[in-house]
Amino acid sequence: METNYIIILDYSVGEVIKIKLTKEQIEESEKYDDFETFLSTLEEVYDFRLKDCLWMCTESYQERSFGF
Repeated sequence: METNYIIILDYSVGEVIKIKLTKEQIEESEKYDDFETFLSTLEEVYDFRLKDCLWMCTESYQERSFGF
C-alpha cells in the first residue's frame, strides 16, 4: 500500500487535518524507516504537533459526515 493521504486528529484544538501528499513527499517518506519520523518533518509545514495528535495514513481517501 502506498501512502497518499495522511489524516491527523489534533485533539489539542479539536481539528482534523487532511493532507494529500505530493509525489515528492511520498518519495521522501520512503527514505524513513519509521513513518512517524517523516511526519515530524511536516509539523511546521502544516502547523501541528505530533505529540498532540492521532494520525493514520491511507492509499485512498473517503469521508462521511453526519449532522453537519
